[in-house]
Amino acid sequence: MNSVSPSAVQYVGVVMQDEQVASRRPPSLERQGSFGFRVPQASDASRDAAREPDEMDKVKAKLMSAWNNVKYGWTIKTKTSFNKISPVTILGHSYLLNNEDEVERFRRDFVSRIWLTYRREFPPLEGSTWTTDCGWGCMLRSGQMLLAQGLVVHLMPRDWTWPDAQQLTDVDFEVFRPRSPVRAGGVPIPSFGSLRGSGSPEKIPAGSQAPRCCQRKRPQSARDRQAEPIHSKLITWFGDQPPAPFGVHQLVEIGKSSGKKAGDWYGPSIVAHILRKAVAKTSVAQSLAVYVAQDCTVYKEDVVHLCDLSLSQSPAGPSDQAWKSVIILVPVRLGGEALNPSYIECVKNILKLDCCIGIIGGKPKHSLYFIGFQDEQLLYLDPHFCQPVVDVAQADFSLESFHCSSPKKMPFSRMDPSCTIGFYAKNKKDFESLCAAVSMALSSSKEKYPIFTFVEGLGQDYGLEGDSSNHSGPSAHILPPDTLSRSDNRRSSEEFVFL
Repeated sequence: MNSVSPSAVQYVGVVMQDEQVASRRPPSLERQGSFGFRVPQASDASRDAAREPDEMDKVKAKLMSAWNNVKYGWTIKTKTSFNKISPVTILGHSYLLNNEDEVERFRRDFVSRIWLTYRREFPPLEGSTWTTDCGWGCMLRSGQMLLAQGLVVHLMPRDWTWPDAQQLTDVDFEVFRPRSPVRAGGVPIPSFGSLRGSGSPEKIPAGSQAPRCCQRKRPQSARDRQAEPIHSKLITWFGDQPPAPFGVHQLVEIGKSSGKKAGDWYGPSIVAHILRKAVAKTSVAQSLAVYVAQDCTVYKEDVVHLCDLSLSQSPAGPSDQAWKSVIILVPVRLGGEALNPSYIECVKNILKLDCCIGIIGGKPKHSLYFIGFQDEQLLYLDPHFCQPVVDVAQADFSLESFHCSSPKKMPFSRMDPSCTIGFYAKNKKDFESLCAAVSMALSSSKEKYPIFTFVEGLGQDYGLEGDSSNHSGPSAHILPPDTLSRSDNRRSSEEFVFL
């Protein structure tokens, strides 16, 4: 049965109580220096009138926050269905769910992905009364998950999985065998890896044996356990506190240079540039750079100039790396008002690549983080769940709310055409391999024009005003001069080349 989070109800009650108390307070008298009180004058009245919209905005923000905390503070418990004969792809990894070991590997892989959602009751965002991002920050959260995945492959051991993923036993998915001669289509076959039945999670009695797939030690388990301090440290960078370099406070502050503020809708292209600036601004990821493609084009020389430290004014020392790792973000639009079906196969091939770190997009005004697919459905992590803020400054804070136990799918046909695709390359050799592999995946499209392209040279060689990965301006895309007049009639917070 659907329920509302008790903490959300308590939050609403506190807000309403505060409003009632404020309404019963007598008007306060104004103090003039230390000599007593004075009668308000005409200038005071005009000043009060100028302050009224601010007070109204505060009330509206509180009411909206309370409503969104209730709206996103509960979820319907449903099970996602996977079939046994089609592989499930998650960012370059493929699983055929026809035996216990494969189901367990898939479950561990999914649960290990960092999940960043709406939070409530965090310190107010600077210049506002917002203490939650419920209802407006979903694209920022999706962008955080995309960046977190890039940092995981950058800092953690290859194919790392969370050692404590087994603790999240409440994993809601089922495995089907479509068109089985024994079972009718659509009749579920119980999942192999789940430790729960149709009801509440089952506890394993003391002294009894755990399922075989849980007992078997993975060769990487000791290595993954040693990397746990890095895992925890990485999550602190996304904490909902002002100092966190990739937290919502910092991202909203950076977004102000693009004309955005707390409470606004952020599109996938704007978020790509916010992430680029956040990484460039912080010292916690000095060996990592972010490049944002311009007009669906990745200029290879721009990436080289961004990453090759030997080209900088101060040559790298012998102990320094000669090449920065790079996250490449490509804002694209896969159609007009709806997704062009011709690009579906291309998106699938991109998600099959090891170098892909995911896609942020979703449905209109409803951002999601796509990490894989099965057949004609996308697999995603959903930020639209409001959780209490976690104090990541505390030692041994709980990591459970930063990992999701419920895989969700949606048809490709419901995907919004506006999205940003992410890739990661650790070194120059990986970057060259990335260009070749992604170009091959892009060629699978049935359309005349690919989703985006890689070209030699610098962006400025093609009439662009500057390198989008290095300039400090707020523009999301820099268009060639001859296209500026054509784009003025559709200029908005999101600009894309329509394919």
